[in-house]
Amino acid sequence: MESSALSLVTVVLFLPMIGLAVLLFLRDENVDNIKWTAFGFSIATFVASLVLWAGFDNGVAGMQMVQRLEFLPQYGISYYVGVDGLSLLLVILTTFIMPLAILSSFRAHVIEERGRAKLYYIFMLLLEWAMLGVFVAQDLFIFYIFWEVTLVPMYFLIGIWGAEQRVYAAVKFFLYTMAGSILMLLAILYVGVQAGTFATPEIIAAIQSGELVFPFDGLLGPGSVQSFLFLGFLVAFAIKVPIWPLHSWLPDAHVQAPTAGSVILAGVLLKMGTYGIVRFNLPLFPEASVAWAPAIAVLAIIGIIYGAWVSYAQTDVKKLVAYSSVSHLGFVVLGIFALNAQGIQGGVLQMVNHGISTGGLFLLVGMLYERRHTKALDAFGGIWKALPLYGGISLIVVLSSMGLPGLNGFVGEFTILLGSMGSQVLGFFFTLFATLGVILAAVYMLYMFQKVYMGELDKEENKHLEPLHWQEIAVMIPILIAIFLIGLQPKPFFDTMTATTDALVEDVAAYYPDNADAIAAGQPVEDVALNVEE
Repeated sequence: MESSALSLVTVVLFLPMIGLAVLLFLRDENVDNIKWTAFGFSIATFVASLVLWAGFDNGVAGMQMVQRLEFLPQYGISYYVGVDGLSLLLVILTTFIMPLAILSSFRAHVIEERGRAKLYYIFMLLLEWAMLGVFVAQDLFIFYIFWEVTLVPMYFLIGIWGAEQRVYAAVKFFLYTMAGSILMLLAILYVGVQAGTFATPEIIAAIQSGELVFPFDGLLGPGSVQSFLFLGFLVAFAIKVPIWPLHSWLPDAHVQAPTAGSVILAGVLLKMGTYGIVRFNLPLFPEASVAWAPAIAVLAIIGIIYGAWVSYAQTDVKKLVAYSSVSHLGFVVLGIFALNAQGIQGGVLQMVNHGISTGGLFLLVGMLYERRHTKALDAFGGIWKALPLYGGISLIVVLSSMGLPGLNGFVGEFTILLGSMGSQVLGFFFTLFATLGVILAAVYMLYMFQKVYMGELDKEENKHLEPLHWQEIAVMIPILIAIFLIGLQPKPFFDTMTATTDALVEDVAAYYPDNADAIAAGQPVEDVALNVEE
């Protein structure tokens, strides 16, 4: 349902920009006012997103709380925003992570040393606005604008407040993601011209009704327009995830970024890639999605095993956590391309889980770095004895990242493996190799925990570490609550996305291998017997 009235989605979207505007009028030397103003608006945005969730109807598959205003009507472009069961959870994740990232910045020495605190918090709020825009935009042109805007604040956050090789990492991050975005822009332009509009729901409706057809002629057939469009979107999203072998920018960006930058990068920015696959690749190009699913699932499994293997080899604790993201996001991609309800729901929930658990790990690494100014594994040992509260919190977050039953990571991974096992396009062997990633995750996470937290407290520098500050405890408490909440009571999260994922799977399922003969014989898609549960 479209409306020109002010939507709550628009309120959530633009609250960070209002905060940014307020920051512009604050004096640079009033650092405390700048900090708390930025934090206050991020909290207000989170509260507004919870109101959005409270008013969401789980039984409706389509977009809700929609607002649409003409922008460039002669080109079929409009300000078109709304949420469904897929995007809402990622909106909540974004507004949940951002206040924690901002609060964690209050005690960051790098901001004090390099100054420009006002600019730092302006970039943080600008980044939140752009990330929210990616998740709520329903017009391809507007989506692309938000997608590109996210590059700018993250580039400067890494380049100004990052570590020694920050400029190299910032440039690499920018170039990688920009290169992939060019292919997506070409695909967007083609789709928009052919459809006569850039409004995604209208394009999807035209495809489902048969009014708009993108020919499919095999994976790389000369007449396979759909396949090439699918790849145009996929490359941009695969770089952002990142899917192996397009991952090399990620460890550099994570290691060089300030703590808050790493938290946002792992917590939200990477999810833009997996969200894009679900939001655009599957519904716009369903036939190509089914055909390419096994190949992409192979890349996902390679990423799962490779990321875990390389994590174990790291001597830098932050780089270890960074490579773990390659492994964890491989599970998300595998779940998506299982192309069934369990797999996609598990993938979406695991996006949220990864943002919470890995964001928590980066926060913990940042707290330790603020005290020791090193990220080398060999520089630690016995930290639990010096900081018992910190050690206890770290254990919970590490177990969450490993996927221990009762914590959030287990629910997502189990559902993904369930979907992979029951998938018509994947199956047993894909699931078997993916399960190795679960085992390897336990290996490298426990190795890291043993090196940093266990053993003898035999280094003088570690014996007199400053206890956790109340702000650091306040940052970690919401992370711990979310870990246990999702692990013990995941039903509200599944309920939110079930109607949307079921509708998506029903549209894609017409092109499952078992239905291919009926489709080829010209039988109408709606008449094909679909077994969505399988």
